[in-house]
Amino acid sequence: MTDEQNNHVVEDPATIEPAPVQEAAAGEAPDELAALRQELDAARAHEAEYLDGWQRARAELSNARKRFQREQEMAYSNATGQVLVRLLPILDDFERALSTLPANLAGLTWVEGIGLVYRKLQLVLEGEGVSAIPAVGQPFDPTAHEAVTHEPSDSVPEGHVIGEVQKGFRLGERVLRPALVRVSSGPAPQPQPAAAPAGDNDQS
Repeated sequence: MTDEQNNHVVEDPATIEPAPVQEAAAGEAPDELAALRQELDAARAHEAEYLDGWQRARAELSNARKRFQREQEMAYSNATGQVLVRLLPILDDFERALSTLPANLAGLTWVEGIGLVYRKLQLVLEGEGVSAIPAVGQPFDPTAHEAVTHEPSDSVPEGHVIGEVQKGFRLGERVLRPALVRVSSGPAPQPQPAAAPAGDNDQS
């Protein structure tokens, strides 16, 4: 047997002690796991925070868009209403002219042309959503009617419109111009018979 073979000794595995590094690694494993769990919990907390912030920002953006759209619609409605109100006196003039037209002129071409222009103006207003406010025979509505007079009437109930002095108009649900109306105050009071003088009942 050579010297090299004599120096080579096979150690028993049971007698081999673990290296100090291995013991440290085994001891650090629970600490590393706890640290990873803490990091995971922190990441989840940040995720929930970011998600909540994103949802809030999305809701605020949606509300801002809706608010902007409402403001745009209101601005358009106000601008449209101002223009339409200025057209209403022209419509009144057409109606007065056509209502007082002499019968012998009704068939003339230029009169028919005026009637056609009047009708076109009506169609423009209707296309923009303008409609006449019902008045005659309706209960008086202070939000849509403006009383010019209160008159006794035997045929129209008290608080109802007798007649219309000037037409009123709405733009959708908005009153552009209230109707000027005459309102019934109910039947006129009946005159009481005059009392007979006391001397007329005396017998001579």
